[in-house]
Amino acid sequence: MLKDGTYAAWFKTPTGHGTGIVHVADGRIWGRDGVMTYEGSCEVEGDRFTAVVITKRHTNGRPTVFGDDQELELKLEGRSAGKIATYMGTAKQFPGVLLEGTLIFSEQAHAQKENQPLLKFNPDKLPKLPARTR
Repeated sequence: MLKDGTYAAWFKTPTGHGTGIVHVADGRIWGRDGVMTYEGSCEVEGDRFTAVVITKRHTNGRPTVFGDDQELELKLEGRSAGKIATYMGTAKQFPGVLLEGTLIFSEQAHAQKENQPLLKFNPDKLPKLPARTR
């Protein structure tokens, strides 16, 4: 099941690949990478999911994994097993070009409890590098 939360995203087409951050919550999906922002809807049924996502360019000068288009409409279908989800999709603007991707669920670090003392940083406990010989 695709859980609500934050995911590291990896995706590729025959012309390129990229990485980004994706958030899923309450039937919505959104995120960004170094070139585009994404926003859309997501439906989850058991271990399968579908999504329709609109992308918008926020940075000029770098091509997207589909080319240099300003806005895309993506249709995605995928399957989630535990913390890993894989998907395939297409862009309305690039018929026949297949998008493949992987989402990796991000576990958030637990906040320190209020009544616990703060741990002090001790550089003496860091591992020592081996001595260099020339």
